[in-house]
Amino acid sequence: MASAVAYVMPAMVAFGSEVARPLMTVIAKVSETETKTEISAAEATEEASEEFEAALKNTLKSVQEAWDKADDKLAISGLGFAALLVLWASTGLINAIDKLPLIPAVFEFVGILFSGWFVYRYLLFKPDREELFKLIDDAKSKITGQ
Repeated sequence: MASAVAYVMPAMVAFGSEVARPLMTVIAKVSETETKTEISAAEATEEASEEFEAALKNTLKSVQEAWDKADDKLAISGLGFAALLVLWASTGLINAIDKLPLIPAVFEFVGILFSGWFVYRYLLFKPDREELFKLIDDAKSKITGQ
């Protein structure tokens, strides 16, 4: 903004008040627009923060209700600890496999082949896509029990 004023001021002096008034009006409008944009960005950030807090409170409330309804809290805690332990062990296993010289390249090649097969089998043609959607819907209905 300051550079625009520094650029316009010599022109205003050279051409007198005929140019000065319209230019100052434009500069004031630009300045006002920048201020409104900054305010609206701050308001949007506050709204997003409030929405996030509300969603977090709802999630924590539902988790707390589920925890209160649970009968065997010790078993659930044990399963959670076991899941963390398995995650930690699998990370170590993946790091160990990744350090072997040939195996990561083989896994990458197998992944590329499988991805190509999946695209050819399910995504390339319309009847195959419909079959994939049907398989996904069947899996969702089995998981949700509907």
